[in-house]
Amino acid sequence: MVLPAETEQRVKRRALTACQDNLRKVLEVTRKIPQMAEHFASGDKTAANQLFSEIKKSEEEVIKARQLVSQELAEIGAILFAREDFLRFTNLTSEIADFSEGIAFYLVQLMEHNWNVPADVRQDLQKLADAVLETVLKLRETMMVLSYGSTKTLEKAKDVEIAERAVDEHYRLLVIKVLSSKMDLPALFILRDVLQLLENSADKAEDAADAARLLSFIM
Repeated sequence: MVLPAETEQRVKRRALTACQDNLRKVLEVTRKIPQMAEHFASGDKTAANQLFSEIKKSEEEVIKARQLVSQELAEIGAILFAREDFLRFTNLTSEIADFSEGIAFYLVQLMEHNWNVPADVRQDLQKLADAVLETVLKLRETMMVLSYGSTKTLEKAKDVEIAERAVDEHYRLLVIKVLSSKMDLPALFILRDVLQLLENSADKAEDAADAARLLSFIM
């Protein structure tokens, strides 16, 4: 059945709104990671544990939002041919929240076990967390202009790529610094996982920006 153009536009807006709401909740989680890195740098266990609880609750909200996107797309059904692209975008961004919860967990464990991590490594970790947040913020800007057409979306998506490259640079230098340090092996292995999760978060943001590019051509 051929539907009126306004009906097609309406379902696209419904899907986009659901994806944007999910991304907003993902961003709420991601914003807490630089705060967690700050608590880690200062050694504030109490604040870190409290923030970790908040992150877990926020991640649950992301899960609910992702389920709502799936439900919305299921209700729209075959009306929207690009529903797989909307779902892919949401799945990619939701992984960022999953990574954030893992990052927070590991940092809390490092503090609870009183493993020694050099002060310069802690400070560089903060810079890396800030760079990851900047990448997700650029992704949000990309989604905010999605309905304005592909040209504007492509311009914003390039900013995500630039931010992701900055994360890569921070990540590589910090990996070398960590592996060259004299930390206890458990701390070294856990911190290496933290760095990998941070880089993965930026990679997912870049992948989500690619998905947004595809969506921009059908909006």
